[in-house]
Amino acid sequence: MTERLRLEARSTFRSLHTRNFRLFFVGQLISQAGTWMQSVAVVWVVLDLTDDGVALGLVVALQFLPMLVLGPWTGLLADRVDRHRLMIGTQIAFTALAVAFSVVTLTGRTTVAAMYVLSAVFGIITAVDNPARRVLVAELVGPEDVPNAVGLNSALMTGSRVVGPAAAGALIAGPGAATCFVVNAVTYLAVIAALVRMDRSTFRSPPLVARAKGQLRAGFRYVWRTPELRVCLGLVGVAGVTIFNFQVTLPLLAERTFDGDATAFTLLYATMSLGSVAGALSVARRRDVDMSFLVRTGTGLTASTLALALAPTLPLAMVAAVPVGFSSIYLISGASAAVQLAADPSMRGRVLALLAMLFLGSTPIGGPIAGWVSEVTNPRVGVALGAVATGLATLWTAHRLRAGAGSRGDVAPGSEPLAAA
Repeated sequence: MTERLRLEARSTFRSLHTRNFRLFFVGQLISQAGTWMQSVAVVWVVLDLTDDGVALGLVVALQFLPMLVLGPWTGLLADRVDRHRLMIGTQIAFTALAVAFSVVTLTGRTTVAAMYVLSAVFGIITAVDNPARRVLVAELVGPEDVPNAVGLNSALMTGSRVVGPAAAGALIAGPGAATCFVVNAVTYLAVIAALVRMDRSTFRSPPLVARAKGQLRAGFRYVWRTPELRVCLGLVGVAGVTIFNFQVTLPLLAERTFDGDATAFTLLYATMSLGSVAGALSVARRRDVDMSFLVRTGTGLTASTLALALAPTLPLAMVAAVPVGFSSIYLISGASAAVQLAADPSMRGRVLALLAMLFLGSTPIGGPIAGWVSEVTNPRVGVALGAVATGLATLWTAHRLRAGAGSRGDVAPGSEPLAAA
């Protein structure tokens, strides 16, 4: 049994045997915990200032609106420039922004307008950083380990959502939200140090794309002509707009439905994140991802989110939040791995930017809608509507999967990635 566990662990964490990825992993693990602390602090500061769901939706939307607007260009930038050097630059910018958040809150100049402006700046830096970071992950390991590296990267991102919100709740209840921003500024130093120490000679970097006319349109055409990419991005897009608005719906659910405070919010967030870590590690163990995998995951996400919306008490909501976290990160990690493997290396930055646009950049649309629905009805309805919409998108994806399999004759549905849609 011990030997079997050792082999399972070695398989699950095999990408960590690569020094560059190990440095990346450790640096990001520290930094992302601080980033989630900052995100929770921003949300709670705005909720404390306004007690308004729409304002909460707007501040979250501003963090992701640049991804929606700038995504195609930042994806093309990731194809054209050195991702490693670009990421060092974005981490320095994130550090400066965290210092600005710290100064504003420590000097007593905290206003909703200041939170809006700084959140928008955060969104701009994130729009540049996201595709570069995702492409860099694939350059640090061999092709056979790309799904594993993507899964482990998702695990550290979601694992930080356990540590970050929990620490943020303790700091907000103690010394105050400003401490979260100060700690976040310090954590960025870890990822900058890790990036600087990497051995660039072992990178698996494809040739940089030379500047030319029509490259943005070429990226869109490439995705549209590649069925597995088109259907995958469609499912993620619907889920992104309708269901992945937890930064808006969870605090409202905690405060208004369960009469809780910052502790109740962070408990919900942390339990959901525990499920996310388990989901990401499960994806890391897989060596292939096909469309049937995403259909099963979408079904699980729909069912578990409905359970969260209907949970009568906070403890039961925390129980329901675990499978929500598991299935949500299963969907995103699976989609990211599928895109990494299916996309041509010269198009990878643009395709991953489109994925990020549909997942993160959709929040400016979905966040305010979720906040408004929660205001005019109640937070349960805001959560449930997302589940229903994602369920319908999953049914559509399953239909396209069956149509693709049928067009190839007697190939069983789900036996291979979708080849026609």
